Amino acid sequence: MNWKNNWYIPAPAFLKRVILFLLLAITFSVHGDDLQYDVIFTPKLQKAYFDIQKLRLPYARTLIDAERSAEKTNAFIPYLDNYADLHYLLISEDKKAYKELSQLENPRLQAIGNLPDNSPYKRFLQAEIRMHWAFAKLKFGNEVSGSWEIIKAYKLLEENRKRFPDFLPTLKSLGLLHVLIGSIPDNYGWVAKILGLKGNIQNGIDELRIVEKEVPFFRQEAELIDLLLHAYTLQLSPTQQSRLRQWPKQQPDNLLIHFFATTVLMKEGRSDEAAHYLAEAPSGESYISFPFLEYLKGEINLQKGNYEQAADHYALFLKKYNGFNYIKDSNLKLFMCHWLNDEDQQANVFIKKIKTTGSAIIEADQLAERIAAEFLSGKISPAQKILYKARYATDGGYLKAASALMDAVTETSFASTEEKAEFNYRKGRILQKSGQPARSIPYYNRALTLAKLEAAGFGAASALQLGYISLEKNDRPGAIAYFERAMSFKKHEYKNSIDNKARAALTSLGQ
Repeated sequence: MNWKNNWYIPAPAFLKRVILFLLLAITFSVHGDDLQYDVIFTPKLQKAYFDIQKLRLPYARTLIDAERSAEKTNAFIPYLDNYADLHYLLISEDKKAYKELSQLENPRLQAIGNLPDNSPYKRFLQAEIRMHWAFAKLKFGNEVSGSWEIIKAYKLLEENRKRFPDFLPTLKSLGLLHVLIGSIPDNYGWVAKILGLKGNIQNGIDELRIVEKEVPFFRQEAELIDLLLHAYTLQLSPTQQSRLRQWPKQQPDNLLIHFFATTVLMKEGRSDEAAHYLAEAPSGESYISFPFLEYLKGEINLQKGNYEQAADHYALFLKKYNGFNYIKDSNLKLFMCHWLNDEDQQANVFIKKIKTTGSAIIEADQLAERIAAEFLSGKISPAQKILYKARYATDGGYLKAASALMDAVTETSFASTEEKAEFNYRKGRILQKSGQPARSIPYYNRALTLAKLEAAGFGAASALQLGYISLEKNDRPGAIAYFERAMSFKKHEYKNSIDNKARAALTSLGQ
């Protein structure tokens, strides 16, 4: 994340050194005349904080519990309890635990509220807890409540920044919110303004970078947020890509970083490389159960065309997993493993499960529902098998295999406008990823032309890629036009992700 804080005024040199010394100290304490609660970063609690980031939740909870009786007035403990709960809920998607643990939000906020008003940690930790629950509530489909948590967290952080401008940890969370708010599409921007929320992607990234450089304790968390934002909303720089590859080697016991490296490399179309980090991911009793890793193994094997192995991993994921996201998508992938392997009878078992299982909160599950409905209504023909094979191969970075598949067909091989649009988009994407962007342009433009009639998703995706190609050519007006066009397509399954990327690109261009 890139964060620039125009409001930040450096303190005099002596005072700044004193502040930094306090931030770097092993034990952080807050003192007041009638203080009942402190924020004390004891060695065990510090270790627990970093073990949570490694997904060593059982071990982290043991460390926290060991300090609980001796540190009854330490506000860092309810914060760590909440931090651990967030990681558990996001990974497990345990609805029963979510219902029970959500009852602990207010008591933890109240415990931290016992800190004196002159403590910079009071509002900071309260905002952190509200952000934790915002992410959890959004994950579990409680959008309204989750959104209010974000608004409350934002107000607390802004107030903390004004009261304690030299307290740099505030920027870790405020920077994240500034990026997220700055990424809101224009047609929703009025909501943020009414609520008093201000966001700017570059300012937010700069704020995160300040924390990375000057607050060692929160450096790793800030850097992780920074990389995540660039991977999923902006674009990773060569330096960040290198960091992504080195990080798991530096922390071989960090499951979260291995997972992060795996998913980002898969997103970047480097599944063979991602498979290495996935295979090296640590496990054991000290770590939280993480069945989603089986899903990722299924994805890589599907991309490679290893359909039997992929099916085994998807089935194992569904067997171990108690959550609600990716259920529909996994059944779709099991359908694909059999259908693409010309085992139509077995495939039909899984396509029929999609409607009645799982949730449709995330884009992958929504897409699975749409494909299932179209297949069962006869709208998806056997001719599309080659398009799906090419799509998965391209997604994984297996470009030679994808190119060979697409060279065997032409636009006239397909009957519907949507199939023709997808053919052109796939051809363009393979060429672009193969380092031939100029050759991809006619195919993307053809997909855009076809998308005027239908196939909005492929039109929007083509416009987005044409925007990136224009940026590489230093054609700023052309890039702006294409990014705006990408956002103009309505009601398609990729709208949220494409709009977010286009919005971020336009913001970087000063639009």
